[in-house]
Amino acid sequence: MAYAVHFTASILACWLTAQVLAASRWTWRAPRVAIVCWQAVGLALGLSAMGLPMALGLITYDRPTGGALLALASDLAHGDLPAGVGVVGLGLVGVGFGIGAVLLTTTVRSVYGTIRAQRRHRELLSLVARRDPTVPGALVLDHPSAAAYCLPGVKPRVVVSAGTLSLLDRAELAAVLAHERAHAEERHDLVLLPFTALRRALPWLRRVHEAHDRVALLVEMRADDKARELHAEAPLAGALRRFAAAGHRITPAGTLGLGDRDLDVRVQRLLLPDRPPRVLGATALTVAATLVALPISLFLN
Repeated sequence: MAYAVHFTASILACWLTAQVLAASRWTWRAPRVAIVCWQAVGLALGLSAMGLPMALGLITYDRPTGGALLALASDLAHGDLPAGVGVVGLGLVGVGFGIGAVLLTTTVRSVYGTIRAQRRHRELLSLVARRDPTVPGALVLDHPSAAAYCLPGVKPRVVVSAGTLSLLDRAELAAVLAHERAHAEERHDLVLLPFTALRRALPWLRRVHEAHDRVALLVEMRADDKARELHAEAPLAGALRRFAAAGHRITPAGTLGLGDRDLDVRVQRLLLPDRPPRVLGATALTVAATLVALPISLFLN
């Protein structure tokens, strides 16, 4: 029973940590640390959701879930189950594996859907996009709306629209291109993928949608930080303001775009830079490591 309690405590700790992350503003000042924390919450929650019904179904074995599963497999192979393991216990173990199967299936579906959308868009770009010497390393779409996005992948593409070229000055455009290259270099599409899969698996849970949106915003802030390391705050802030004023913005499926997430908040953040104390970041990472360590240790022992 103690191991079921541990998994329950892990789920509660994940919920409390998510509440703190959602309400905190230090995450805006340290988006990379906050992203790691959100990833830890998601991983620990998934493992604990699998482990709790398993632990309840394997109480008779009185050992960590990983060892209890091995013992169950051995007993099933020999056709000699302990007296305390019946239909209900086996059903609970099946529920745990079912949760894992749902999470794995939705992740695979998300990966497949994203790759398919990216492939279609890459083919479309080969037909309608063009090179422009004023934006080296990027493709230009002849479209009047403001658009600047990264198409991730093994061979990423940075795309801007003709409307963006007429909207931004040279310094602002350089900052925007740096922002999009940061998405490609740090593979922010992979950072978002587990949260996209979780949102697909649990579409009725508002908290899951909120977690996805917060991580998506942190990803944009992280790319903002990379861009301002090369081009300072003012050009990027100016570009964000212009995108906000432009209204309609294009961000195709499977891409990561500059101008589609809380532009006003990001501008204020750029103009009032404030780094959190290092001890805060270290504490947050320690909490994240602890969250993940507990369910993993119960499965490995």
